[in-house]
Amino acid sequence: MTNPDQPVRVRFAPSPTGFLHIGGARTAIYNALFRQRFGGSLILRIEDTDRARSDRSMTRQIQDALGWLGIKWDEGPFMQSDNVSSHVRRAQTLVEADLAYPCFLSSEQLEWKRKEAQERGESALHDLSAELSGEEIERRLARGDSHTIRFRMPRENTQFHDLIRGDMDVPPDALEDFILVRSDGTPTYHLSVVCDDIDMKITHVVRGEDHLSNTPKHIRLFEALGAEVPTFAHLPLMLGTDKKRLSKRTGATSVEEFRDQGVLPEALFHYLALLSWSPPDKREILTRDEMAELFSLDDLGSSAAVFDPEKLAWVNAQFLSSQPNRDILHHLHPFLVQIGLQDVDPERLASAVDLHRTRPKNLKDLAESIRPYFEEALEYKDDLCEHFKTDSDLPGTLGGLKGRFAQVEPWDAESIEAVLRSHADDKGLKAGALIHPTRMALTAAKAGPSLFEIVEAMGKQATLGHLNNFMTYLRS
Repeated sequence: MTNPDQPVRVRFAPSPTGFLHIGGARTAIYNALFRQRFGGSLILRIEDTDRARSDRSMTRQIQDALGWLGIKWDEGPFMQSDNVSSHVRRAQTLVEADLAYPCFLSSEQLEWKRKEAQERGESALHDLSAELSGEEIERRLARGDSHTIRFRMPRENTQFHDLIRGDMDVPPDALEDFILVRSDGTPTYHLSVVCDDIDMKITHVVRGEDHLSNTPKHIRLFEALGAEVPTFAHLPLMLGTDKKRLSKRTGATSVEEFRDQGVLPEALFHYLALLSWSPPDKREILTRDEMAELFSLDDLGSSAAVFDPEKLAWVNAQFLSSQPNRDILHHLHPFLVQIGLQDVDPERLASAVDLHRTRPKNLKDLAESIRPYFEEALEYKDDLCEHFKTDSDLPGTLGGLKGRFAQVEPWDAESIEAVLRSHADDKGLKAGALIHPTRMALTAAKAGPSLFEIVEAMGKQATLGHLNNFMTYLRS
C-alpha cells in the first residue's frame, strides 16, 4: 500500500530483555520513515509481559538508543504490562462467545494428544476440551482446576497480503488452537499484542520476519475481537558476512556497541535503512529527509540482508566528512573524555577536527588523530623515524626552522609555508626534506592533512614545543 488512505499509526514494540539490537533498530527506522513519509503517529510500546526476562533498566536503555539514533516517537512509551487485566478480560469475552475455551490438559496429556493426531495424519490440535460437557467444564472451573484459555482457530484457510512477502495462504492444519491466557492467569504475547494494536488503532504492523508465522493467528484474533485487521509488512532477516544469523559471536550486534566504536548515529541510521531498501534515488548517501520523501514499504526486499561492518565503516567515513563540524564535535566529546582532552581550547579543537575528519573511519580514530594538538610530549616510533635518525644535520636544520617559526606573524598557513620553503632554499634542500620531518615532529605520523594547515591549527606554542622534543629525540 504505497499511499495509505488515512494517516498511518505504526508502532515499535521491543521487549526489554537486552540492549537494542540493530535488527530492532532497523525495524524502528522503517516505521519512522513510513510515518514521516505519510504522516500519522509512531507509538513506542515496551512489551514487558515476559516477567522472567524483562528488565526495567533495559527500557531506559532502549529509549536512549532510539534517541541517539534520532528516532522520535509521538506516543508512549507504553508498558504492555499495564494492560494485563484488560487483555485477560478480552479473552473472557471470547470464551463467552465460544471463540475460545478453557483447556485443562497437562503438558503430558498434550504430548499424548499430539502423537494421536500424528497417527491420524493431522498436524495441529483443535477443540482440546471437546470431550468435556459444559457442566463438567463449569464444575472444574468452580473447583479451581489449573487450565489455560485457548483460541478456537477457524477450520479454513487464512489469507492475507504482506507488503513485502506478497499474498499468503495458510491452511487450517498448519495452526492449532493457541493459548491466550496461561495457567497462571497471565496473557500470552499473542493476546497482548493484538489487544494493544486494537487499542492503539495501529494501521500498519511493520516487524521482523520471525513474526510471520504468528500473523495468521493474530489476524483471526483481530477478527474474533471485531477489530479491523492492520496491514502487515515482515522484514527479512539480518545476516552476518558468514551468511548466518547475526550474533555477538560474529561481532557487534547492539546499537550501543556501534556508538561506543565511534559510529555516528546518522551513519548507522543510513546504513541500516538501505540494508533491505533500494530507493529510486541511487546516490550512495542520502539525508534522512531525502530518504523519508522516497520511502515505501513496497520497495523493501524480501531476501535476507547481509550486515557488512566494512561497508558501515565506509558510510561512517562519508558522514564524518560531510556532517556539520558542530555535530561532529558533539558526538566526539565522549571520546575526548576517554583520552583526557575534554577541557581543551574549543577554537583549536574545532580547527583540528575540521582538518582531520576526512581521514578517520570513526570518532575514536578522529580523537586519536588530534591528540598532538593538545599533548606536550608525543611518542615517536623508531621504525617510522629510522630515516630521519640517519641524518646527523637534521636536528640543526629543524632548530633553525624552529627559530624562524618563532618570528612568524601572522600565524597562518601561507606565512608558515613561505618561511619553511625559504629555510629549505637557504639550506640547499628541497621543501620535502623539511616537510616530512616537520610533519613527524608535530603529529608522530607520516601522513595527514596539509602540513601548513596543521601548523596553523596547532598554534605557535605547540608547534615550537613539538619541534624541540623531536630534535631531542633525534639526538638521543
